[in-house]
Amino acid sequence: MRSAHAGEDGAGGDVDAGVDENLTSEAEIHALDRALVVLSVDPDVGEPIPGDAAGPQLREYADEVERVRLLYWVTALKTVVVVAYLEV
Repeated sequence: MRSAHAGEDGAGGDVDAGVDENLTSEAEIHALDRALVVLSVDPDVGEPIPGDAAGPQLREYADEVERVRLLYWVTALKTVVVVAYLEV
């Protein structure tokens, strides 16, 4: 599983998909890949974030060794949608 994103560039309006250009070192990419593998094996591993019951249940997964946090939600079909990647 490779880290990827799809988003809209504010300046040009183009949709970009691929490895995030802000992840510059192999160590950063490795840390994110490891966290994504953990989520792919067990999507419920993260702690639920309290919030509105009307929307999807956001969860937070933190890996203290790799120093990353992922905010994500899991769809009804168990697809993991990562909302944010944070370095701690």
